[in-house]
Amino acid sequence: MIRYIAKRVLMMIPVLLAVSFVVYFLMDLAPGDLVDSMNTMDMTPEQIEELRKQYGLDGNVFERYIRYIGNLIKGDLGFSHTMNMPVFDAFMQRFPATLKLALASIAVALLIAIPLGIAAATHHRSLIDGVSMVGGLLGLSMPNFWVGLLLILLFSSKLGWLPSTGSDTWLHLIMPAITVGTSQAGTLTRITRSSMLDVIRADYLRTARAKGVPEKQVIRKHALKNALIPIITVFGSTLGNALGGAVTTETIFAWPGVGRLTVNAVNSRDMALATGCIILFTVFLNISILLVDIAYAFVDPRIKAQYSK
Repeated sequence: MIRYIAKRVLMMIPVLLAVSFVVYFLMDLAPGDLVDSMNTMDMTPEQIEELRKQYGLDGNVFERYIRYIGNLIKGDLGFSHTMNMPVFDAFMQRFPATLKLALASIAVALLIAIPLGIAAATHHRSLIDGVSMVGGLLGLSMPNFWVGLLLILLFSSKLGWLPSTGSDTWLHLIMPAITVGTSQAGTLTRITRSSMLDVIRADYLRTARAKGVPEKQVIRKHALKNALIPIITVFGSTLGNALGGAVTTETIFAWPGVGRLTVNAVNSRDMALATGCIILFTVFLNISILLVDIAYAFVDPRIKAQYSK
């Protein structure tokens, strides 16, 4: 298991290099830079060039990228001049809010998807199955920004039950979590239904029923446990998407997370901050996928035996 984890960690290095390369060059293709976003109307071209040199923006894109990678290898993600602090500190300052939103949205998705998926599988080709699948398709089809705006109009503007922006109390978390969670619930519902259908008519379940085991226990203890591997796989990608895909939701609800910070960095042409945020997002996404792979071993002993080789 330790060798497997070490191998996966080493595989993250080329992934991070590729991500940094793509992000850095895409940012360079956009017109302007951090100095251009400043008020430099009263400065001479020599002063502007000196300012670019001070911020490390001198030279062509390849020279700047080599300098960036050299600092990255040393663990230095750069300095954000818009936040006036190191990039890593700016990211970690906002990351708890994003993690809170991601975990809350995952909880919403699981509370919706697991019961709906089980109900759809145990009542295959019935009205319950149809309603569950329609609900899953609606969750997949509705864009986050549209769901978020509808929730604000209903629960904030019309009813006045929930605050529309901010993160001061747990009430501020409800609408953003529902916005992100409903889109994730659609995929989880369909995967849960499909996995349950694969195992629900297996011979060992017939044997359990023949022994007089209650149907609820057959479904919960035997069927769901053996259907967990595909669900865990999707859960891992769902957690990664929730961490990195809440940009629109954070912007709509003015949630002080990393997604909103990244958007602000791009708009202000803060290349160091934007690139650093995306790289750190990639790290956390790879870690979440690694944790999912390790979780397989606790669900299926055959996978654990494979890891131990």
